[in-house]
Amino acid sequence: MNRSTFTIDYTITDKDHLDPADALLMDKALKAAGNAYAPYSGFSVGAAVRLENGEILTGNNQENASFPAGICAERSVIFYAHANFPQSRILSIAITASPCGICRQVLLESEKRAGIPIRVLLANGNEIRIFSSVKDLLPFGFDSF
Repeated sequence: MNRSTFTIDYTITDKDHLDPADALLMDKALKAAGNAYAPYSGFSVGAAVRLENGEILTGNNQENASFPAGICAERSVIFYAHANFPQSRILSIAITASPCGICRQVLLESEKRAGIPIRVLLANGNEIRIFSSVKDLLPFGFDSF
């Protein structure tokens, strides 16, 4: 039996200390959260991605009375990006909450598809955590073994 340890490296800051590009991305995610449809959970989430072509796209959670039919903010914007800009890789994503397990796997697949790390900014109130790769959020994704 072998024992192993891994460390996750990330930065903690606040909205006032983000660089202008990251601040814009987070602002877009926060605005997107305001358009979420969350009548059942009351938990509105927004996400914004920056593509390598310079586009910033947004998404938000969309709930449904048939609970599995809803979609999280992260997946709504990632799937939109891949459907409408298939040749432009996602460089970074800002999310107004911590992503669920399904969204982490979708983000990991997007990172693998892009062939480059996707920077992840997670907001919790005024606190922002910045990760240099999705792998920091899901170190043992489906493709890791």
